[in-house]
Amino acid sequence: MASYLETCTDIAREAGAVLSHYYERKIGFEYKGAHDLVTAADRASEELVIERIRAQFPTHSIVGEETGKHAGTSEYCWYVDPLDGTTNFAHSFPMFSVTLAVERAGELIAGVVFDPLRQEMFAAERGGGAFLNNHRIHVSRVAGLEESLMVTGFPNWRRHKDGNIHFFYQTGLISHGVRRSGSAAIDLAYTASGRVDGFWEFGLNPWDVAAGILLVNEAGGKVTDMRGAPNRLGIPTLLATNGAIHDEVSQLFTEIFDGQHRTPLEPVAAGE
Repeated sequence: MASYLETCTDIAREAGAVLSHYYERKIGFEYKGAHDLVTAADRASEELVIERIRAQFPTHSIVGEETGKHAGTSEYCWYVDPLDGTTNFAHSFPMFSVTLAVERAGELIAGVVFDPLRQEMFAAERGGGAFLNNHRIHVSRVAGLEESLMVTGFPNWRRHKDGNIHFFYQTGLISHGVRRSGSAAIDLAYTASGRVDGFWEFGLNPWDVAAGILLVNEAGGKVTDMRGAPNRLGIPTLLATNGAIHDEVSQLFTEIFDGQHRTPLEPVAAGE
């Protein structure tokens, strides 16, 4: 298993160097949907990652954001996001990452989230703990939502119909605050390392969160859907916390799903 983690780390560093090269050149971008951006950096990074995996593990399956699924014949599957935080990257906002994870027979066994600008490598292997630049990390010890700093994300598409604003509003009123980084992988890594106390989001893809889920679990946290049901890759919602606040947050979210808002979301009059 350690060899898989080492492979993840080596590939992520190479891909991170590719991203840094493009970032310094301030390349442009194009749209792959009404709001979704794609850059040459996405493609170059994913090509490198897939090439490296294929060279070492030719029978493994690979699921990537840009190129889709590459079928294999073994029980192993890799999840690859070559540039998590593309919108940030395209606008020179310094918050993005490369993330990859490997799954064996449906069980995540190794994964990394690498921030090339800060040279921060978050890495985890099943049963072996979670680390930041080879130093063990743990989730925070904050015991209540009122003392917590939370983080979330919003989709680039259909933002005008995104119900997450209700969760953002209610959680922001109760907690110390809610942040949005623009990279779900980094959000999960920060949850694992105790920089934030919890993260939630709707509509994430397996490649966005596979490594981050393993990081949080190995750092002593908890990952479920937003109502507190068991997590699996591909579920519509995700909630990751330090564990101590998990029941409180999932209870709040269940109330919101059921239309019970502790504080009504009121319109703001002009001039206020």
